[in-house]
Amino acid sequence: QSRPGPSPGDSIQDCDECPQLVVIPEGSFDMGSNSEGESERPLTSVSIRQPIAIGVYEVTFDEWGTCILEGGCSTRPYSEGWGRGTRPVMNVSWGDTQQYIAWLSNKTGESYRLPSEAEWEYAARAGTSTDYFWGTDVGSYRANCDGCGSEWDNEQTAPAGSFSPNNFGLYDVHGNVNEWVQDCWYDNHAGASGNEAAREYSGCTDRVYKGGSWYSYAEFLRVSNRTPQAASEIRSWTGFRVVRDL
Repeated sequence: QSRPGPSPGDSIQDCDECPQLVVIPEGSFDMGSNSEGESERPLTSVSIRQPIAIGVYEVTFDEWGTCILEGGCSTRPYSEGWGRGTRPVMNVSWGDTQQYIAWLSNKTGESYRLPSEAEWEYAARAGTSTDYFWGTDVGSYRANCDGCGSEWDNEQTAPAGSFSPNNFGLYDVHGNVNEWVQDCWYDNHAGASGNEAAREYSGCTDRVYKGGSWYSYAEFLRVSNRTPQAASEIRSWTGFRVVRDL
């Protein structure tokens, strides 16, 4: 008799140094926006067809450091002098994230990856349809950005989990660091699959990041906002969180 699988809301941590995950349920939502920039159009109905486990926090310097120590990650990201520890790792390329994910999958025997853009937006919205999971205005001290009302604004990253989580229990989906997703950059959502699959094509050089950062104006923290970045680039405003297939 097989054990029942994890249920939505369950917490998972596959090793002491592994990212903490939370199981989020399957469901449907509207991805993008018809009222904002061209890249966010058209508003697209998406079905997430099965539960996934996603990082509660952005991957931290401590977590990345274990990958270096165990020989899985070759990049030693620069901290900008802001500290490491539980701050989100940054100055990592999209390719660097693939090294970390391969190491984590090999270490745990589980299937880790980056979220697709659709999964990321679904997880960040957590059942809401507003620009931010808490409403239509960025407010004060809800995130770390240029104009978010925190002591880190436009200066540096904040330790992971410094602000309140969304309804799925995820921290820092808005601000702190932008988050790489699996998808290649497409100019808009036209032709999107309508499910959780990442959109990719052979040889793509630009990938998508989501969520905005400590350096971003509030408008770039909107959950539907999407930005291209060369997969090889490293920036002090870009990190990532992981997904584990169940």
